Amino acid sequence: MEMLIFDCDGVLVDSEAIAETVLRERLAAWLPDLAIGDELRRALGMTTQAILDHLAARSTHALPDDALERIDAAIEARLGKELEAMAGVAAAIEALDLPLAVVSNSRRRRVIDSLANTGLDALLGKAPLFTAEQVARPKPAPDVYRLAAESLGIAPEACLVIEDSVSGTRAACAAGMTVIGFTGASHIELGHEARLRDAGAWQVLTQMAELGVLVQRWRGERRLVR
Repeated sequence: MEMLIFDCDGVLVDSEAIAETVLRERLAAWLPDLAIGDELRRALGMTTQAILDHLAARSTHALPDDALERIDAAIEARLGKELEAMAGVAAAIEALDLPLAVVSNSRRRRVIDSLANTGLDALLGKAPLFTAEQVARPKPAPDVYRLAAESLGIAPEACLVIEDSVSGTRAACAAGMTVIGFTGASHIELGHEARLRDAGAWQVLTQMAELGVLVQRWRGERRLVR
């Protein structure tokens, strides 16, 4: 059996720009000695806690004790009002003819809410969801992708993953899966395609309308080598 695995933020839903705006506003005030925009671009795909830990270690200023809670609350408030499904993803999902799963570095509750708020939960149906809360090491470690494959009884090489971040691409590749990088989200900047390819992406997708063609190409190439 083969499976298509979606990352959530920046792939299924166009959420990364919203989260980045909140992080930039809060962290610029708390850590004024850092170039927050540059730091956040390098941290794309990391958990919020990992981002805070990384930046706190680089700054001479201290974060508030409740920094994570305050940032999460602000992000979720904006997601509830502004979040949209990624352009073309609903049609792409409807056209697919293989099992689906979702693997995310976000908290499970946020992923569930994001899919419900955009109506994608109905399209995904009972697609299994795996999140960073279930493993000791989030992406870029391969743990959450390995957990998905082991839990579903699918060989990693039979999994095709859609990822927008370098950390997620590295995680899926390290788990033995094939990755299609996605650069169609609103937060993506010039040069990101090259970074995804350097991280191990097999192909890079600029819009969801192209997904079906790449899925069929991957399945065809797998049949040739079996």
